[in-house]
Amino acid sequence: MCGIAGIFAYGADAPPVDRDELLRVRDQMAARGPDGAGLWLSDDGRVGLAHRRLAIIDLSEAGAQPMRDPETGHQIVFNGEIYNHAALRVELLAAGAVLRSRSDTEVLLKLYARDGPAMLGRLRGMFAFAIWDGVQRQLFLARDAFGIKPLYLADDGRSLRFASQVKAMLAGRVDTRPEPAGHAGFLLWGSVPEPYTLVRGVRSLPPGCWQKVGAKGAVAPVRYDSPRLALQQVRGPVAGDAAAALQTMAAAVRDSVAAHMVADVPVGVFLSAGLDSTMLAASAQRLGRLRTLTLGFAEYVGTDHDEAALAGEVAAGLEAQHTLQRITAHDFAADRERLLRAMDQPSIDGVNTWFVAKMAAAQGLKVALSGIGGDELFGAYPSFDQLPRLRRRIAALGPLQRLGRGLRRGLVPLAGLMPSPKYAGLLEYGGTLPGAYLLRRALFMPWELPALMDPGMAAEGLRELDTLARLQQSMDGIASERLAISALEMQWYMKHQLLRDADWAGMAHSLEIRVPFVDTTLLRQLVEMPALGAGEEKRRLARAVAPQLPAAVLTRPKTGFSVPMHQWLNPGAATRIGRLRNWGRLLYRSFVPT
Repeated sequence: MCGIAGIFAYGADAPPVDRDELLRVRDQMAARGPDGAGLWLSDDGRVGLAHRRLAIIDLSEAGAQPMRDPETGHQIVFNGEIYNHAALRVELLAAGAVLRSRSDTEVLLKLYARDGPAMLGRLRGMFAFAIWDGVQRQLFLARDAFGIKPLYLADDGRSLRFASQVKAMLAGRVDTRPEPAGHAGFLLWGSVPEPYTLVRGVRSLPPGCWQKVGAKGAVAPVRYDSPRLALQQVRGPVAGDAAAALQTMAAAVRDSVAAHMVADVPVGVFLSAGLDSTMLAASAQRLGRLRTLTLGFAEYVGTDHDEAALAGEVAAGLEAQHTLQRITAHDFAADRERLLRAMDQPSIDGVNTWFVAKMAAAQGLKVALSGIGGDELFGAYPSFDQLPRLRRRIAALGPLQRLGRGLRRGLVPLAGLMPSPKYAGLLEYGGTLPGAYLLRRALFMPWELPALMDPGMAAEGLRELDTLARLQQSMDGIASERLAISALEMQWYMKHQLLRDADWAGMAHSLEIRVPFVDTTLLRQLVEMPALGAGEEKRRLARAVAPQLPAAVLTRPKTGFSVPMHQWLNPGAATRIGRLRNWGRLLYRSFVPT
């Protein structure tokens, strides 16, 4: 895990790479890579690559970056991990390749030299990397299928710049005018939807895409994979063979955990009392000495929200080296400004990840496994039951749905009398799966945005976002409603919020957070269980993965991981949506000073 940056002055009239600018951008990401720093500039001054290193695999200097392939002259900077690098290395060596390190970075260089973009389908891991191809005189950029690792680009028509963080790019020469879609997108979702950022000049390379930049500039990104493409291929079990399908998936979960444990440093596991993290911990325990970390909150002691005791019971049963830390309002107040500075783009989530990553780093860990992705993969969010039910009820009203917009306009003045302002939009949005999903996940609804930001910018941003159409595109070609909701949750909430929070919050503490449930190999082994309701599929899977877990874990109703921010920030916010909306307003003001 690292921080990468680069500049390619591709235009004939572009100024040469400014070494000082590249160093400024690189060193804005020092927390991403405290173990080393590297810089490479081409002889003609047209290309520069920079790197901050967090040493995880091959801790020697042989793994330092930027890395050069002596046979081709190609240079690479890479952020992430390739979990099947050892198998790929064996294959490369058998084919006659010469490798001088044990690093996964060198494997990428050799695969690119042999296979070009086709290499990407061979990789199991999380990654964002840039390769300068000295033969073709072009830059090759790529990002993993889920978007676990970020890669931001700025192209002014003469030079292309890239980095792992938006805030790092702001230390360079980029267009910082506000991006309406980024601002509207944050207020709509509580996170900034890709490819947008808050500034006009910086956008992300789409997940699951590669892109080439040559003397004429960048070609359009080319998609090689996505969760939607994988979910289109999911099938149900053969009739009467659900038990065998569960065992197949259980083996796939254990295989993914084993792959994600590959490291030359100790690996910990974030442990709550939920099924996702306990499956990970039980699977990891099979592979050697287990280290687990549990985050608790002083305000929750003695309540149903306190998972610490049950997590401790699981850790004891697995004979783990276990650490529990309880966070208080004082801890949040002490870290609040540092947390906001580290937050690369605004997000209403991530506070819990910040503190558990801080705890892991204090224990001397560089790597930890997180259960992110389990709910999306195994259909365990309430949305898997709620969205189809809402869609059916509203769709049953038939022609009355056409009255939805007018009814919403009439109800908006009365929104303060409703449990949530979203109730005003039930008829307008609830009759389709994309609309129902927006109602479920939105922070503020579209009609509320003009009161929260410049009205003209809100209108422009909403037009550019084209949210309902893009939600529909996220699930096109997927056969079942259950899998369509997985596609929505993976490509919106998980990608834009959970994975991004894991990246910035972990990297702020020089901690690599790995996500075994967010894995293309595992996703392609998913079997749909249409007879099982939301949550039941995962409970049965957990029994198959780890039957030794306590019954209290295997039968516990899903509660979700909550943070007592309403008590920390605004004791008057009685509801969860009120708490999140207040936090969203505060974040927006922090990122966009008035």
